[in-house]
Parts: sequence; C-alpha cells; structure tokens
Amino acid sequence: MDEAALLRYAAAHVPGFPAPAPSLALTQFGHGQSNPTYCIQAAAPGGEARRYVLRKKPAGAILQSAHAVEREFQVLKALGAYTDVPVPKVFCLCTDASVIGTPFYIMEYLEGALYLNNKLTGVTPEKRRNIYLAAAKTLAAVHKIDATAVGLHKYGRRDNYCKRQVERWGKQYLHSTGEGKPARYQKMLDLIGWLKENIPEEDSSTGLGTGLVHGDYRVDNLVFHPTEDRVIGVLDWELSTLGNQMCDVAYSCMPYIIDATLSENSSYGGFEHSGIPDGIPQLEEYLAVYCSMSVSIVLLLFSCWLNKTPILFTVFYRSLSPSKFPSGTTLACSKLEVLHCLFTLSRGIYLCRSIPQMDYG
Repeated sequence: MDEAALLRYAAAHVPGFPAPAPSLALTQFGHGQSNPTYCIQAAAPGGEARRYVLRKKPAGAILQSAHAVEREFQVLKALGAYTDVPVPKVFCLCTDASVIGTPFYIMEYLEGALYLNNKLTGVTPEKRRNIYLAAAKTLAAVHKIDATAVGLHKYGRRDNYCKRQVERWGKQYLHSTGEGKPARYQKMLDLIGWLKENIPEEDSSTGLGTGLVHGDYRVDNLVFHPTEDRVIGVLDWELSTLGNQMCDVAYSCMPYIIDATLSENSSYGGFEHSGIPDGIPQLEEYLAVYCSMSVSIVLLLFSCWLNKTPILFTVFYRSLSPSKFPSGTTLACSKLEVLHCLFTLSRGIYLCRSIPQMDYG
C-alpha cells in the first residue's frame, strides 16, 4: 500500500486530520479478513497521535457484488446522520483505485471492547448475559429504522430476499468450486436445491418484517463501551441491504445451533449441543428480547450457511498465495465439514421454530 499517497489523501479529506503529519503508522487488524481493515495512527509534530480506521476492498479477483465498501460507507453515513443506532462516524470514501490500489473509506476509531469469541471466555456470567441482551436490543434498533426516512429507500429490494440470497449464493458457490478450485460437496448441492424448493410464502412480502438488513450481525461485529455493557458501534455492513429482517435474527442465533469459529474442534455443535456458557441467556430469552413474529427459522439458518460457504472457499483459494492472508486462514476450509452436520440439527431447529409470537418493550 502506498502510505504516502494515503497520507496525502487523508490530510485532504478527513476533517481534523493531523497536519502536517510527516508520516503515519498503518497496522492491519487480524479480525475481518473479507475487507482488509487497518488502524491509521498519525500525529503532527509535537502533537498528540490520533487514530482512524481504513477499510478497503481486497486486491485481486473478487466475487460479483462482494466486498462492497461503497455500500458500507453509504449505510454508515445514513445511520450516523439520521438515527440513534450506534455506528462509527465515516469521514470519506475514495473510489479512485489509483490512490492505494482499491477503493476504501476512512472512519473513526472506536475506543471499546471487541468480543471475538461468542462463548465470551474470560467474561463474568453477569457480563455475558448483558452483552447478549444488548446485542439483541441493538439488532431490534437496527430493524426499527425507516429506510425511506434516512435516504435508504433505494438501498435494495424488500421482496424475495431469501429467494435472491439462495440464487446468488448458489451461483457464487458454483463459481468458487470445481475445475481446479476446491471440490464441490454433493450435500451442498442438495442443500441449494432444497432451499430453492422451500422459500417461505412470506418472502414475497414488502411489508412487516422487511427493511434494513445487516447481513452479518453477530457479537464479534459489535464494539462495546469500555466499561458499560452497551453497544457503541455496529461494524461490517458489507452484506447489508433491504429485505427480510428475520434473516438477521436467525443468523444472530447461530452460536446456539452451530460452532462457526475458526478452530480445529472435533464437534461443530453450538450452545444447544455443548452447553450454554454460564450467564449467556437461553435462546428463548434472547429471542424474546427481539422477536415480535414467528418465522420459518429452518430455512433462514440453512441459508445463512449457504451465503458463507462461497466466501470460505474463496478465502481458502486465495490463501494458497501466502501473501494474501495471515497464516492459519486455511482453517476456514475445514469448517466446510459443517455441511455434514447441518442435517442433524433437528433439535435446535425445532426449538427455534417452536418459539411463539412474542411482544417486547
């Protein structure tokens, strides 16, 4: 990356950027490899250092419509300007790839806590409970946004979200596998076919339950206050759009159903299989904080894994070049074995589907 060019651009487009800063320090975050993310630190001579965050598209060939940093910038700007949803302030978007090689945007650095392990290892039971319930409440706040009122009415189509997701990620899976790429799994092909045949009728609706969808909502994409158990920033809006918001709810429930962490575990069962860590609320309670309608969770849980699988294959394929990702990224490919477990999740799925309609304050 051309750090000198980045310094010139930041000085010209980020309000209050230290100037004249002789140089900047650039450090890549280990979390979030889809769109490379960096901490920028700069200081004017004799001045105090300031930190910012840069998020950019990866170099090289990418999947169609993936790594949409431009859309991330658009939604973050709208939410920051017109809502109370906690998001980092964005400063500038650069679509000129000649500056540092790919489009990017710069946003504020949030001083807070990230919990990368969904079991919240090392956290007290009381704090675990507060973190999960804060995540549920924040997701509800995201879904209460009036997309039209904040200028996002053209951000996507509300109807046929599940159908479009299945079709898109089914094509991405085929594009990411076979013919010199990682081999295709027959069970994945069967799953794609089953999903296409089981799109819920309500998916064609544009009414209740449709609106802004985050697309990757989970605890490790949230920044929490340093000392208080509240969310101060929702990150990683790359997959956001308009559509069926219950997909966000289903995806946020995934830790209860399946272990999707990048580790060499012998079992991929989630909390319902391995035991809920002390303090983390039961799935029913977590959903009770959010849910106001029943939903066909079985389809949504499976479709969540479908949209992740092409990404995992792409990360694995690109990781064959050591310069692309940090060592250890190939562990992601081993998680594809989870497909063999998807068809044994009837207990967890039954639990999700059995949850009645609920009201919450």
